[in-house]
Amino acid sequence: MKSQRVAGIRRLRWALWLGLAAIPALYAPTVAAQEKADCASCHDLTKKLEASKHAALTCDTCHDQHTAYPHPKNAPKPECSSCHSDINKMFVMSVHGRERAKGNTGAPECASCHGSAHEVTSATTEAFRKTVPETCGMCHSEIGEQFQKSEHGKALTAGVKEAPTCTDCHGEHAILEKSRKDSPVNKAQIRDTCARCHGDLRLAGRFGLPADRITSFDASFHGLAAKGGSQTVANCASCHGFHTVLKSSDPNSMTHPTNLAKTCGQCHPGAGDRFALGTIHWLEGGQEPGGVRYVRLFYWGVIPLTLGLMFLHHAGDFVRKLIALRFRKGGATGRASEGIPGEMRMLPFERIQHAMLALSFIILGWTGFALKFPDTFWAQPLVMWESLWPVRGTVHRIAAVVFTACGLLHVVSLMVNRQLRQHWMTLLPRGRDVSEGIAQMMYNLGLRKTKPVVSPHSYAEKVEYWAVVWGALVMGVSGALLWFNNWAMAQFPKNWLDIATAVHYYEAVLACAAIVIWHFYSVLFDPDVYPMDTAWLTGRTVRKRPPHKEHDSSPAHGD
Repeated sequence: MKSQRVAGIRRLRWALWLGLAAIPALYAPTVAAQEKADCASCHDLTKKLEASKHAALTCDTCHDQHTAYPHPKNAPKPECSSCHSDINKMFVMSVHGRERAKGNTGAPECASCHGSAHEVTSATTEAFRKTVPETCGMCHSEIGEQFQKSEHGKALTAGVKEAPTCTDCHGEHAILEKSRKDSPVNKAQIRDTCARCHGDLRLAGRFGLPADRITSFDASFHGLAAKGGSQTVANCASCHGFHTVLKSSDPNSMTHPTNLAKTCGQCHPGAGDRFALGTIHWLEGGQEPGGVRYVRLFYWGVIPLTLGLMFLHHAGDFVRKLIALRFRKGGATGRASEGIPGEMRMLPFERIQHAMLALSFIILGWTGFALKFPDTFWAQPLVMWESLWPVRGTVHRIAAVVFTACGLLHVVSLMVNRQLRQHWMTLLPRGRDVSEGIAQMMYNLGLRKTKPVVSPHSYAEKVEYWAVVWGALVMGVSGALLWFNNWAMAQFPKNWLDIATAVHYYEAVLACAAIVIWHFYSVLFDPDVYPMDTAWLTGRTVRKRPPHKEHDSSPAHGD
């Protein structure tokens, strides 16, 4: 009984404490209201304050030295930064804040955009967003008029709350010059700024906007170069404009078919003068030009077929030779005996030519694929300089010149050297090459028991030689169109460059993969020459070849 009485007293005490603690909270609105009423007796701001974002604040929150009456003279003006310190830091670093710091009293401050402290409205309301262009237009009148006539401005006026306004692209309090790299309207940032809306599939679906514009830009040369760090390549605003963005169906739009020649001509003089430029945004497998589709389908068939046959050919050859060397007694080897010089395969000047060809080919592959895959670790040594100087493209073009010079040097050497010319005749394709190749493939795959007789200068060497010739011609022509793109766009339809781009890429994939699978095997991994056929260094091969009558002493071209 006593314990129950004690517990009851304790509960009563807690109730009294809670009641006392609640008194200030209940009394505060009354105090605030009384204080505001007292201030309103002299300052007629009650109605404005009640409708503002600061309605819940008491007067002394900002006017802490005005509680006494009469008010002290020279009392400091309230600072917004006392509550909004983070926002103030951004404003101080902005172009507006720095102008204020220089003494430019015409530069905007907080009240210029938000109104006075007694009538501040929420910046997230539709009404506020609608007035942003007019607010910015007080200083930027010409730009404000342009924006109001644009698709963005029209949508904003129509009440589309998702429509972008000035602050969506330029920022709110941390507005920076477009020359600043961290500005959202800097050349390097434009793509990401536009992608906030045009990369949003939900917005695209809701408003009927094309959903592939950012993706197709990223896949284009402009997008890839921009991703790699190029500061001179065209971006979204280069073609669509900044504040005057209009639908491509609008005759005043920069992307209207009648204006494309002028728009593209800013970077590519003469583009579109002779032929219509056609589709600009397209993706493989989507609305791609017809020629590009045929190229893609062709290489999608040729690349796996060619590389697959190469792999099967060498894999079977490797297994057969491995079994003969390791698991059969007295297994024959295709390597020349120690102390016996191998067959002369490359003259000194040919070895120099081969070294130049190999080096330029490797650099072409590296610098070329670095454009397509700029985010990879192996591309970083090249693309990390793109914002300062186009290292990747410059190195790629130098390597292309060296590669082309090697091809011309080879042609000249055939013209002036009779011995090489005679040997070159042995590399001309013949009908027996097909039957020898099929027979060797069947043998390598275990479909034939006896090893076929293969010509001294066999199908293997001819495939490799003519593949280089074919690849050099295809890559040279397509690469020249891409290198001299201004001339090409002035002379041919734009889709010729699209086709050249596709051919250049797919042929590069085929060439690089073929070198790794076919050439590297014959020079490095073939058990007959492992660890390396030294012909490209010494001129003489370590491979033991069967005696033959045809041009027995003539050196071969290449490996």
